[in-house]
Amino acid sequence: MPAAEPPIPDASAVPAAAPAPLPPPGSGRRCENCGAPLYGEHCFACGQPTKGLVRQFSSILGDFFDTVFNIDSRVLRTIGPLLLRPGYLSLEYFAGRRVRYVTPMRLFLFLSLVGFLAIQASVDIDEGNGDSLVKVDAGDTPVKVKVGDGDIEKATTPEQVRKIADDAVRQLDEARKQVANVPGAGAGMDIAKVRIREQADKQIAYLHTVEAARKAGKPVPERTEDKHRGFNFPVNGKLWDPKTNPINFGWLPAPANAALNRRMGHARQVLDASDSEKPLWDAMFNVLPQTLIVLMPLFALMLKVAYWFKRRLYMEHLIVALHSHSFISLGLVLVVGFNWLQGWLAPRAGALNTTLGWCIALTSIWIPVYLLLMQKRVYGQGWIMTLLKFFVLGICYTVLLSIGLVGAVLVGLLTL
Repeated sequence: MPAAEPPIPDASAVPAAAPAPLPPPGSGRRCENCGAPLYGEHCFACGQPTKGLVRQFSSILGDFFDTVFNIDSRVLRTIGPLLLRPGYLSLEYFAGRRVRYVTPMRLFLFLSLVGFLAIQASVDIDEGNGDSLVKVDAGDTPVKVKVGDGDIEKATTPEQVRKIADDAVRQLDEARKQVANVPGAGAGMDIAKVRIREQADKQIAYLHTVEAARKAGKPVPERTEDKHRGFNFPVNGKLWDPKTNPINFGWLPAPANAALNRRMGHARQVLDASDSEKPLWDAMFNVLPQTLIVLMPLFALMLKVAYWFKRRLYMEHLIVALHSHSFISLGLVLVVGFNWLQGWLAPRAGALNTTLGWCIALTSIWIPVYLLLMQKRVYGQGWIMTLLKFFVLGICYTVLLSIGLVGAVLVGLLTL
């Protein structure tokens, strides 16, 4: 026997929908665009906000800082988990609990900006008058390493040249251990080491030429001065020159090659005029944040490939990438801050100085451990696969970051 159809409800028995709330009595506020009554700060009919630009500037300025930095209770609820609870913010975001925390993109932009400012303030490269100093604020006192060619050119024997060069390289190696967590400092020291070896080889070759001339009874040859110190690079087997031996990429149109050579020539003039590489470093630091933003989606794509069978959306991996980079930036800010406090207080505070040293060490160790735990908790795989993917992703991203740093140097050079 077929089941009886349910009875059709009486229309009069269905409760009527609740009427829209009325404006507060006596307010009479209406939208200036469509005339609809206003029940809040936005018109429900057309969406126009009640606040425009024609108002007190202090109010506009307050809205701007609130929009950009969003400094409210959400900051406190975000920084704690970001620093101490690996993967927590990403999992909360995936679960739909988003309004209580700072958005991932805003968090990343703010912390990366603060991180780059802190790193730029802690690394100072000052060159001139034939000598170079790499100074990195990295502990009790700023690291100062003489890496120039002034002493090398004063050496009179190959043995002295090698001793001076080896001593400078040793100082750089020791200094690099102290600034292992400061991006940019290690690259600068590598460049300095290459230049030391080049200057040492050049001086040794000159000394051999002088000795051969003296044995042959010929006049001592004059030293050939490197007119563009630190800015010579080969093009087609010869040193680059914007007129006699310019850069000429076959896949670029002639106007583009001409513009590239003009920019390189301008960069050479700037560096020669300052007798320093500092303008190049300043320009590089200016483009590093943009470089990191470009690398961010590529790292998210690497996560997507590594966890392909997890069937997660690409945007989920991008959220993980944003949170992980935000934590790295926060960790670097803490390391630089502890370094600064240690250098400021030493040698007046013995126990406190030791405590700050432990804070630097523990924060440096916590950064890779945090990233490993974050990867484990977010993706939920076993430890063996997590460790394997963590190291593979680390190597791939290190290569990607190195390419990005080279690109930042080139962009910085072309924008001098």
